[in-house]
Amino acid sequence: MRKQLPLILVGVAIAFAGALLLVNIVEKKQEAQNPFFRVTEITDMTDDPAIWGQNFPYQYDSYLRTVDMERTKHGGSEAEYREPTEDDPREFTSPTKLDHMPALRRMWLGYAFSKDFREDRGHAFMLEDQLFTGRQDVPQPGTCLNCHASMVVPWMKAGDGDLVAGYEALNPMPYAEAASEVEHPISCIDCHNPETMELQVTRPGFMEGIKVLKASQGELDFEVNRDATHLEMRSYVCGQCHVEYYFKGEEKRLTFPWDKGVTVDSMYAYYNEAGFKDWTHAETGAPMIKAQHPEFELFSQGTHFSAGVSCADCHMPYKRVGAQKVSDHHVRSPLLDVAASCQTCHREDETALLARAENIQDRHARLRDMALTSLVDLIDDLKGAIEAGADEATLDEARQWQRKASFYVDFVEAENSTGFHADQEAARILAESIDASRQGQLVLAKR
Repeated sequence: MRKQLPLILVGVAIAFAGALLLVNIVEKKQEAQNPFFRVTEITDMTDDPAIWGQNFPYQYDSYLRTVDMERTKHGGSEAEYREPTEDDPREFTSPTKLDHMPALRRMWLGYAFSKDFREDRGHAFMLEDQLFTGRQDVPQPGTCLNCHASMVVPWMKAGDGDLVAGYEALNPMPYAEAASEVEHPISCIDCHNPETMELQVTRPGFMEGIKVLKASQGELDFEVNRDATHLEMRSYVCGQCHVEYYFKGEEKRLTFPWDKGVTVDSMYAYYNEAGFKDWTHAETGAPMIKAQHPEFELFSQGTHFSAGVSCADCHMPYKRVGAQKVSDHHVRSPLLDVAASCQTCHREDETALLARAENIQDRHARLRDMALTSLVDLIDDLKGAIEAGADEATLDEARQWQRKASFYVDFVEAENSTGFHADQEAARILAESIDASRQGQLVLAKR
């Protein structure tokens, strides 16, 4: 009997462990079937992310971490202290790019970006950095808020429940007046349906732009929230803001120049046919276009897009929290977490993957600097030709080359991947910019 006792105890222990395991499995299954718990009511008028965070604590916790300031080799920034003033109460900002890349100031001379252009910061800062940028010295419209604030509720209020009507009402307002209607930077409601939590596009500019783009590809009457796949939405919700655009007409309507496609060439052709310019260059008199932040367009020309990868796959990789698979809302460069963002697909050493990405960016940065140098050379030659009394026909031809060279190099400088989203296409664009600058110089040399 004594010999059997240890065996009985072992059997009991095994049975107990098995029971615990079974209970754990049941709990995990139940947890997986209930991805969130409604602690509080959320409606289409709830734009405070802290309220959403009561139902989605894991996502909210990572969302709050977008205040982190951490550099990669070619992007992001560390905090730079500044003395707060009455006009700008910020204690910390990111460093200016205009001092260590003075060619940018020459490229944008006569435009607001020549006054203030800084290194990137996280989503948490997107509203305050726009409120207090030096570019506000030049009058801006309310349209600017489209990509820097949580706009669903302000638009709904301004439009008496009609989002598009509110969008149209706030766009032409002076920026300060429109900004008084907003409270938060980009928030949960800007990307998620509050009832189903499904991804949704809330920006009318993207709704209209993607419909035009799909029509140019033969897909008529495309309604993004009705027709897009879940995979597409994992890029489209980002593409609401990370795109090239301009303000159309007196109503300052946010418009994506996608009628002909999303390549830099097709958008440049669109602007030329429309006779559009953002400003007149202060030194040369050239009619200029300012590129914005065309991550969506350049990414669509790259190998990851062709392979079916979405923006969220790399910038918001999934992580496991208990039995749940949660999308990381600490939106940042994938190079800050190669293991989560890259090694899911690339079964290679983390150090080797990072080195490969940085090598692509190193090459891009060198090409970008060559393009900027070429552009400044053309600006100098144009300035000299004006002072020498060159004929207007020659000057206008050279100005058109400046317009192209500037838009092309600006397109990849304003795009925040340092070429990584589509490295071969980015290199081609920079080569086109260099060529345009040299063509402009040749025009002036032959006068």
